[in-house]
Amino acid sequence: MKNNDGAGDITSTGKFWNFDLRVEFRVAQKSNGGIGLRGRYEVQIYGDHGEPPTLHGNGALYSLIVPAVNATRPPGEWQVFEIRLVGRQVSVVLNGKTLIDKREIEGFTAMVTDPNEDQPGPLTLQGDHGPVEFRKITVWPLEKAGT
Repeated sequence: MKNNDGAGDITSTGKFWNFDLRVEFRVAQKSNGGIGLRGRYEVQIYGDHGEPPTLHGNGALYSLIVPAVNATRPPGEWQVFEIRLVGRQVSVVLNGKTLIDKREIEGFTAMVTDPNEDQPGPLTLQGDHGPVEFRKITVWPLEKAGT
């Protein structure tokens, strides 16, 4: 999938509680998108190859958690996010490098559409901020206890 200028977001009809998510994407330098988790938390997609990690950089939990490293590949290369969300604890791996390891999420990100934290929520692909392509998205629901 590739978005057009001004494209809207794509939101799943299914709702998820604890899960592992694998997303393959490609983004241009300085382009930006995101992956919404449960309609509450955004893992940022950003073309920031070669830049230091920031609260709004690739792999950040947008405005809440800075990635440990910037593992962004050069523009035009396919990249892989592996994201685990269990309760309010998130882990993010980008291209095989751990960016966020079992960190507690404190609050919502700007992408919130479902504030019911005690309920499962949808997954969202943000596509309204610049060119982003997705080619494979896989979600594995986990048991409520996170196993």
